Amino acid sequence: MLDRRTFLTVCSRLGLTTTLLPGVLWAMADEKGKITRAMIDSAAAVADVPIADEYKDMMLESLNGFKESFDAIYGLHIKNEVAPAVLFDPVLPGMKFETEKRPIKISAAPAVAAGAPKNLEDVAFFSVRQLAELVRTKKVSSVALTEMYLERLKRYDPTLHFVITLTEDRAKAQAKDADREIAAGKYRGPLHGLPWGAKDLLAVKGYRTTWGAGGFEDQKFDEDATVVQRLDAAGAVLVAKLTLGALAMGDKWFGGMTRNPWNTKQGSSGSSAGSASATAAGCVAFAIGSETLGSISSPSTRCGTTGLRPTFGFVPRTGAMALSWTMDKLGPLCRAVEDTAIVLSAIHGPDGHDRTVRNAAFNWDATLDWRTLRVGYLKTDFELPPPQPQEAPKDQKELTAEEKKKRDEDAANRARGRGRAI
Repeated sequence: MLDRRTFLTVCSRLGLTTTLLPGVLWAMADEKGKITRAMIDSAAAVADVPIADEYKDMMLESLNGFKESFDAIYGLHIKNEVAPAVLFDPVLPGMKFETEKRPIKISAAPAVAAGAPKNLEDVAFFSVRQLAELVRTKKVSSVALTEMYLERLKRYDPTLHFVITLTEDRAKAQAKDADREIAAGKYRGPLHGLPWGAKDLLAVKGYRTTWGAGGFEDQKFDEDATVVQRLDAAGAVLVAKLTLGALAMGDKWFGGMTRNPWNTKQGSSGSSAGSASATAAGCVAFAIGSETLGSISSPSTRCGTTGLRPTFGFVPRTGAMALSWTMDKLGPLCRAVEDTAIVLSAIHGPDGHDRTVRNAAFNWDATLDWRTLRVGYLKTDFELPPPQPQEAPKDQKELTAEEKKKRDEDAANRARGRGRAI
């Protein structure tokens, strides 16, 4: 089936895009996208656009030729993860970047209560670093934390519309495994046992991956996305597949509009709509989103989360829906800055499949004195132009001292007169 963009492309070559003809012809095309001369004649009559016979022949050849090419491509059944033949390399000639990877240095252990709070929801808005310390010291179990977040997801989803699929069985099994490993002294790191949510363009085996779009509600893939695999390896617990605007556009999906938890009259923005909303509402410890152009930063701004949009070519997108092969990035949405660094350290680096990803190091050091950093910027782009002196009108002469005095007295008298009138 041809798309509307193809119609406009062909029509633009003939100078017809400013007329009604493309829209009328698009509406007339049969369900297989076939165009006939009779359709062109009818569309031209409706749009009141005269078209020479040779142009009609050109339109028929171009539009139906496109259709045959599209049909051939669709017949190949190319998988979503197959990259295009042209590879976009993010590394410019002569560019060098750090490749030596060092152990992550997180901040000192936060002060946590002597035991689990009576109401576990008191920790719902804790940062990853705080939750990690509770789980590491066995003051809170991964099972209890997972059940608490699952319950909150179920409670607030009817209002916020941020869940597409709960991965409850998978989550409970992972949480039990995490508690067993931690009890046995096999602690995997600060994400071990922490519940998280995935934007529903990440494939998870055994669960649907809808891309937020009607027509894909029951779509499933046989493999986990690389980011999901890496968070599994870090011991994190996937509790939900979260909403995204249809095909990664905005905050409206086939189930409605995802809402901002702090103002439910607003959408959460998108397209990482559910990732931002659920994190801001204290319904997951952290979430993974994606950004082509603003899809992490915009919902983070709207919902008040801390989002990190990594550099292109830093995190593998294998198993994620491709919107733009040369722009898509996967990254974390959290409640604190260090949380994003902890998550990014677990998901970055080549996977052997996404060929745009480079072996660049990410060495987080929470002890770094930020005052030693230097930021470069183009000064001229941030400076206002100097004010231009205003010239007095040519017919306005300079007042003498006597004239200025009289002018000021007249103004004062007028002001006193207004005061008496009031």
